Amino acid sequence: MKARGKSRRRTALRSLRSQLLARTLLILALLLVLIGFLQYFLMKDFLYRSRADAMGTQLGSIPADLLIKNSQEKSGGSTPQEGTNRRDDRPGPFLFWPDMSLASIGKDGTFLSLSSENGLTPPRLTTQQYNSMQQNKRMRHDYQLLTDAQGNEQLVVFRPLGPPDRSSGLLQMGVSTTSMQEQLINQLRTFILLSLIALAIGLALMLPVLRRTLVPLSRMVEAVKRTDAGNLAERFDAEQGQYEVDRLAVSFNGMLERLEHSFAAERELQMQMRRFIADASHELRTPLTSIHGFLEVLLRGAASNPKQLQSALESMYGESKRMNKLVSDLLLLAKLDRTPELKLEDMSLDALLLEMKPQLLMLAGKRRVIFDMTAGVRVLAEGDKIKQVMLNLFHNAVQHTDMERGVIHVNLSAGKKLADIQIRDNGPGMSKEQLERIFERFYRGDESRTRSSGGAGLGLAITQSIVEAHGGKITAASTQGEGSVFKVTLPLAGAV
Repeated sequence: MKARGKSRRRTALRSLRSQLLARTLLILALLLVLIGFLQYFLMKDFLYRSRADAMGTQLGSIPADLLIKNSQEKSGGSTPQEGTNRRDDRPGPFLFWPDMSLASIGKDGTFLSLSSENGLTPPRLTTQQYNSMQQNKRMRHDYQLLTDAQGNEQLVVFRPLGPPDRSSGLLQMGVSTTSMQEQLINQLRTFILLSLIALAIGLALMLPVLRRTLVPLSRMVEAVKRTDAGNLAERFDAEQGQYEVDRLAVSFNGMLERLEHSFAAERELQMQMRRFIADASHELRTPLTSIHGFLEVLLRGAASNPKQLQSALESMYGESKRMNKLVSDLLLLAKLDRTPELKLEDMSLDALLLEMKPQLLMLAGKRRVIFDMTAGVRVLAEGDKIKQVMLNLFHNAVQHTDMERGVIHVNLSAGKKLADIQIRDNGPGMSKEQLERIFERFYRGDESRTRSSGGAGLGLAITQSIVEAHGGKITAASTQGEGSVFKVTLPLAGAV
């Protein structure tokens, strides 16, 4: 049970839905963290700059004479005379703010704290830095973060003491950043809480959305489970509204179509193989049965009769020749079914046909043979194999034409890329069914004719294999009562 639970958890973590959900939430979390950091630093700068502007306004509202007088008194300057109104000697209300500091800096760099009794201890810079500030006219627009003697961080602004044209030093005001830091922390906590709530809401909303989005994939998975060698006709919907899923469906449909064609071709090949084995067994059994019968006759005493012996021997010799030719044809087909190794050479096709002309005329007997050949047709081919193609086609035409009235046309022409050989006869022609099966192995359109001549129905199958091994194509056309034509096309030597 524990192993099964671990397996389920591992499968859930590896599912597309969980990975999409996790990666989406991770990206969202990273974006929220980035927004949080940016918000923190931008808000911090905004708060500090706003407070600095407010402090600059406060410094501008403080009477310069009072600050100069107070500065002189604290530095040990002239004391007030008796009878002078003591109300002018009281420090202003700005000295009672506990989180602020105030100091004055003389033109010679003398530093004097004006708030150490009631406020924070003002942080102090070097004399050189103060002198540099007094020479900088834009110092009132800047602020600095300084640390005082007690380790407290203060936001400090500066302004000239007195009119700019006759300034008597600098006035420095600082305020503790503790309250501003607390405000930023509280804002950051609020942002983190809202971000966690947003992530939780996003998780709750993303689960049903992803489940609905991945429904087409789930349907495809179920359809694939139902697909096997006996059920390849099912296809996926290629218009589900999701581009990637539609592409996947189209790819799957193409794969299933190819598999269906492959299985159909495999089944057809198996059927052809079974027919081939059955036909080969039948063709081999016929001469073997005949030879076995003649041997039985001879063993019963016919061997003592010279005439019967001679007849039996001639019959057995004929059957053995027929069986030998059948075995040779089967071996040649088996060799052509594998990748044939042809000895190709650049040869003249018209010269090859002229060389075969006497042999073809001898095979034709009394039939009329008409040659129409284009000169200079060159192909890359193996001469002996092309001769076998021509002999098979011509012999087939001879078998299906009348000895006295038969006419056979042998034509050779060439196009831009292909050489065209046609052998036409005026025989009885073939039916549509015969034409469709004419190149099948062991198929005989006229059983009695091929039996008498010793044919086994392999000649045209061998011819087709040889032509296709040369990169060519063979086709047949026929009209019943008018004759048949076989057309062989081969690539020209320059077009290969």
